[in-house]
Amino acid sequence: MKNAENFAIASLILGILSVVFFFIHVFVGLICGVVGVILSTMARQDGNTPGMAIGGLVLSILGIVFNAIGLLACAICAGTINSINRSLFR
Repeated sequence: MKNAENFAIASLILGILSVVFFFIHVFVGLICGVVGVILSTMARQDGNTPGMAIGGLVLSILGIVFNAIGLLACAICAGTINSINRSLFR
């Protein structure tokens, strides 16, 4: 039971960090989100702390989605800048 509480707390913290790292660094946010999802599912299977585990799961999934969108936007922006540079400096 104690492990499940620790996993739930860790998943909640990692879920919050994954949302916060959306504004700072996308890759760290993605890693925090994936680990948060794993820990929250482990906490839901092992213990009776559904509130924190579900909160960590929701925040981790939101963080993964936000960071994936941010990463996609950066890739699109970099591709656009590259194509503009190629057309201007021929």
